[in-house]
Amino acid sequence: MGWFPYGDLAWKRNRKSTIRLILYPFLLCLILVVVQNLINHLLDNAKYKCGCTCVDSNADGQCDSTEKVCGIQYSTLDQASSCPIPSPPEWPPFLQIPAPEYRAVRTDFVSFTDLPDQSCRNTGTCPATILFTGNNQTLGQRLAGNFFTSFSTLNSSDILYSLAYYALGSDTETQLTNFLDPAFFSNEPIYDLEPQCSANSMIPVTVQIASIAVTQEAICVQGQNLWRNSYSEINDELYKGYRKGNSEGKINEIVAAYDFLNSDTSNFNVSIWYNSTYKNDTGNGPLALLRVPRSVNLASNAYLQLLRGPATKMLFEFVKEMPKPATQLRLDFASLLGPLFFTWVIIQLFPVILTSLVYEKQQKLRIMMKMHGLGDGPYLMISYAYFLALSIAYMLCFVIFGSVIGLKFFTLNDYSIQFVFYFIYINLQIALAFLVASFFSNVKTATVIGYVLVFGTGLLGGFLFQFFVEDTSFPGGWIIVMELYPGFSLYRGLYEFSQYAFSGNYMGTHGMRWGDLSDSNNGMRDVLIIMSLEWLVVLFVAYYIDQVVSSGRSPLFFLNNFRKKHLSSPSLKGHSSEIQGSKVFIEMDKRDVAQEREKVEQLLLEPNTNHSIICDKLKKVYPKRDGNPEKVAVRGMSLALPQGECFGMLGPNGAGKTSFINMVSINWSLGFK
Repeated sequence: MGWFPYGDLAWKRNRKSTIRLILYPFLLCLILVVVQNLINHLLDNAKYKCGCTCVDSNADGQCDSTEKVCGIQYSTLDQASSCPIPSPPEWPPFLQIPAPEYRAVRTDFVSFTDLPDQSCRNTGTCPATILFTGNNQTLGQRLAGNFFTSFSTLNSSDILYSLAYYALGSDTETQLTNFLDPAFFSNEPIYDLEPQCSANSMIPVTVQIASIAVTQEAICVQGQNLWRNSYSEINDELYKGYRKGNSEGKINEIVAAYDFLNSDTSNFNVSIWYNSTYKNDTGNGPLALLRVPRSVNLASNAYLQLLRGPATKMLFEFVKEMPKPATQLRLDFASLLGPLFFTWVIIQLFPVILTSLVYEKQQKLRIMMKMHGLGDGPYLMISYAYFLALSIAYMLCFVIFGSVIGLKFFTLNDYSIQFVFYFIYINLQIALAFLVASFFSNVKTATVIGYVLVFGTGLLGGFLFQFFVEDTSFPGGWIIVMELYPGFSLYRGLYEFSQYAFSGNYMGTHGMRWGDLSDSNNGMRDVLIIMSLEWLVVLFVAYYIDQVVSSGRSPLFFLNNFRKKHLSSPSLKGHSSEIQGSKVFIEMDKRDVAQEREKVEQLLLEPNTNHSIICDKLKKVYPKRDGNPEKVAVRGMSLALPQGECFGMLGPNGAGKTSFINMVSINWSLGFK
């Protein structure tokens, strides 16, 4: 049986199911587009557009279009993100200071006695703690002593330059951009770290945004530098006080920590711990900015003063964002939900393939094809090619339709990467279906298990696996172990596509390119390697299990090719002989077969006979075809049938009965006996 009969049979049997299967991604993409347009319509209103006002420059009591002025200074916080900002405002560089109720104090899980008592949390007077260590404690203490400067008069003509002398901080969460610093647009105070604070000590901090001056009062907070004996002590203390979302009494936060290592007056080498819990990251977009530069500047400035004296300073005056054009607020809904929904779309091919294979087993279709001469190898190759063609058509419809309707998930990411990723996965999925099908004999059971895997994989990927991927503290090795499950490999690849598409749409750039695979934060390269290796391994194991379970071969059948071939010798009339220590067994014809052959030989010597059929060593061999060896259908058949005798042929399937009858019928029609 060839490719076309099998493919035509499978198509006719599953025609309706196949059509519904291919239409499913169309329906899902249409739903995403409808939801996307609905969201864009909600965002397309004045609330989210850059604010504008009219300036009656000619004092005529009316405002025309030429007098309309727009910009960030005329906008609310919701509108500001869409405004053009050719000259972004300059912000003082901040430290990330813990809120008063979270600052480090003595607790039952921290044994250090140099921390303040917990009572300071009730009054809001807890100091902000910085830890430091190194090989030279004296040097470390001198460097830490240069971190903070006491308040003096500000230069009103250059506020930012004056503020650069002080260590300012905030406990607000950072944003994805720095066009509007949340420290100046929230109800939370700004802090000024000093060696000592006087009562009600405050510094007015003013920043000019175009024509608007934004002012915040900076509250003095005592900065406390504490020495620790080793790196491990600091690491342990930071871990125990890490913000984990538990009760407030279990949070003990540190501003920063420094390990000055082997630093001396001729060598400056430092490692810095920073607090990353205030990054306001939802996990669906680029990481928020972190207030790390000021922590680095404190250490560098302290070392410079150690070498050159307190009058020498390396001032860090301001930070600012890059200029940006006017933008329109858009939410790429497909990229946000893509990993979960598209995992369901792609992996639903698995139960379809699985049930088709189990159906053929349950209905004995494979056995029937085997009875008609279709071997295991051609059957597996034809089945694999059919499912591969179906999967490729399915994925092409999925990607093409998603691209036509404008989903950024498809249009921004490089199509060649998408093709390689989807092609490898669908091959792995087909191989996995062949493997799993060997353990099922009932279609209903296979269907239930298949769809449980579909929905279970999507839900576990979206609500468990993604959490581990986004957790930077989770070991990367365990992520790779989890990706050994093909469903999680699929989810990770789709997650990477969605991240690059969301970021590209937000920033107005492209999505994933081949060069991005070298990025350590991009898991696509590991996924492609894992899926490729698993494809080969699963394919081999699936073939082996199929031969053992479905074909009933010995578990060690693969060793047959390595066994020595038995020696053979000419016919020895049924006796066994021993040659070079091994026995050679000669299989002789049965007695009735030998008698029939002798009868035919005698009849052929007679000039006349009344037998209707005489066959002498009739043989039928089918030639080699499509890489298969020649097939002997009838092997030396000798038979003599007298007139009037009723003759019947018995034998197992494939014994050559039909071939013999066809040969005799053809010879009879041609007039031969």
